Amino acid sequence: MKHGKKYVDAAKLVDRTKLYETDEALDTVIKTATAKFDETVELHVKLGVDSRHADQQVRGAVVLPNGTGRKVRVLAICKGPNEELAREAGADYVGAEDMTQKIQQENWMDFDVLITTPDCMGLVGRLGRILGPRGLMPNPKAGTVTPDIARAIKEAKAGKIEYRLDKTNIIHCPIGKVSFGTQKLNENLDTLMDAIVKAKPAAAKGQYIRSVAVTSTMGPSVRLNPTKFGA
Repeated sequence: MKHGKKYVDAAKLVDRTKLYETDEALDTVIKTATAKFDETVELHVKLGVDSRHADQQVRGAVVLPNGTGRKVRVLAICKGPNEELAREAGADYVGAEDMTQKIQQENWMDFDVLITTPDCMGLVGRLGRILGPRGLMPNPKAGTVTPDIARAIKEAKAGKIEYRLDKTNIIHCPIGKVSFGTQKLNENLDTLMDAIVKAKPAAAKGQYIRSVAVTSTMGPSVRLNPTKFGA
C-alpha cells in the first residue's frame, strides 16, 4: 500500500524498533496526526487467545472516563413505560415493531448503538443477519440487553464502548480524539486495558497480552511496551 507524503513524513517520527511507554506513545500519536480534522485515536491489542474457541472469547464493555469525543446515536427498542424512560434518557430513536420493520424493509441504519430490554429480544433477534455483520447486535455482556434501559442509554451517551476480539485475536477500540491531549487519552487507555486484563479467560494459556499499539485515523502505528499491562 502506497502512503502519501504526510504519512511518510509522520512515520519518520516513529521508531519502529522501540516499545514506547504510554505517555510518549500518545505524545507521538498526537504529533503525527496531521489531518485537517480531529482524528480519532485507536487502541489495538493482540491477545494470546484463540477466538475460534468459545471458552477463549474476550468481550465486554466499559465506560471511558473522558468519553470518545463522538456523538453516539442510540436506538432503543422497547415497549410500554420503557419507551418514555428511553426518551428521557436521551435515546435518539425509540420504538418496537415499527423500528424493526424500518430496519428490515428500508435497510435503515442511522444509529451507532442498539439497546433493548429482554422482553423485546424476540423482535430484535429477527434482525440478526442484518445487525450481526455490522457489530450492532445487542448483547447482555455488553450491557445492551438490559431491564434498566435508561441507565444503558446514559452510559452509551457518556462514552461506553464495546470491546471484542476479531478473527485475528485483536481488539480494536477508539479511546478518544487527538484534541483530548495525552492525559485524557492515557486515562481512557488505562481504563480500557484494565477491563481487557480483567476479562482474561480462564482457558487462556501463556502470554495473554502479546502486543499493544496506538494510532490516529490517518497516522502511523506506535507500539507500546506491553509489560506495563502484565503481559
